[in-house]
Amino acid sequence: MTALAPGSSNLLSRGAVIATAMMFGLTYSLSATLIALDLAERGLDEAVIGANAAMHAVGILATAMVLPRVVAKVGVRPLILGALVLAAVTLVGFPLAPFIWLWFPLRFILGVASETLFVLSETWINSLSTEATRARAMASYTAALSVGFALGPLILSIIGTAGALPYVIGAGLALFSALFVASPKVPAPTFDAPTHSNPIHYMRLAPLALSATLLNAALEAAGLSFLAIYAVNVGWAESDATRLITCMMVGAILLQLPIGWLGDKMDRRRLVIILALIATLGALVWPLTMGHEWAAYALLFVFGGAFVGVATIMLTVVGSRFKGGELVGIYAVMGLVWGGGALVGPLAAGLSMQVFAHGLAYFAAIACAAFALAAILLKRTS
Repeated sequence: MTALAPGSSNLLSRGAVIATAMMFGLTYSLSATLIALDLAERGLDEAVIGANAAMHAVGILATAMVLPRVVAKVGVRPLILGALVLAAVTLVGFPLAPFIWLWFPLRFILGVASETLFVLSETWINSLSTEATRARAMASYTAALSVGFALGPLILSIIGTAGALPYVIGAGLALFSALFVASPKVPAPTFDAPTHSNPIHYMRLAPLALSATLLNAALEAAGLSFLAIYAVNVGWAESDATRLITCMMVGAILLQLPIGWLGDKMDRRRLVIILALIATLGALVWPLTMGHEWAAYALLFVFGGAFVGVATIMLTVVGSRFKGGELVGIYAVMGLVWGGGALVGPLAAGLSMQVFAHGLAYFAAIACAAFALAAILLKRTS
């Protein structure tokens, strides 16, 4: 991996990474919430909505298998630019598609673009970090992701979900962010091909980090796909329901900086367990707060910060342990696991909501509790 020049070039690189991370979050949150609400308005049930969301995850899975070696040959900048343009074209394609079944391959293509942005932005920000401040650097990265996740529902709460306008706005933002990466003043890193191509190799090395990725993806995908629908089902107006998602993501943004500071000061495994337990308790209390608007906003604010904080700290651990091409390999496997979580999350949440009125909350509580237990049982060397 080549070193980046200090000073202004480093700042420009951080700006490009932040733009890329935000667009990954925006592309996913805008499409997940918008498509879910659009399909629900057309009379399709939660199982079909979950299956469509799963196609995004299938695209992620397919890309994760080949991306590590492609980036070594093609380079970071061309791949990120291509992914941003692909995301823009795909978003415009949804309202233009004459048949609903076409939304499934479009969702797959969107997953391909998302995985590319996800893996390369994570690897890039880690190359700009030092060990003393790595947790805070990763906190700024996950905060940028959360800004993107929050912007999607916020845009929908302002302009609504009708027509092609929200898709066009998302596409325009993707193209705008490409300007940051395309600038010749931004020095992009180069990476060697990973030393191992077998994902099992990295799964054995970092089971806890990959479990955190699985948890984060499952909760994000399920929440973005079904939190608005869940709120509407228990009596919330649609505009208020999308703001509930935004509130959760604002917590994910603002709380990452103190969590990152703690990650540089205390035992990271212990911090991860604390955050997972907070998220578990928060999910259990969801049903009690949905009848009280401000209580629900406050709870989702803390919940969002806690479960995203788990991912922040585990990204920090991975960045401190893996370097060069090996780092690209582990982040690609994390992308693979993220795709698995994004595949399982909406499907499990959709089925839970068909059985229980508060099925989404129960699913979130079980997932967080399972991770907390794994974090307690796994050895520190994980």
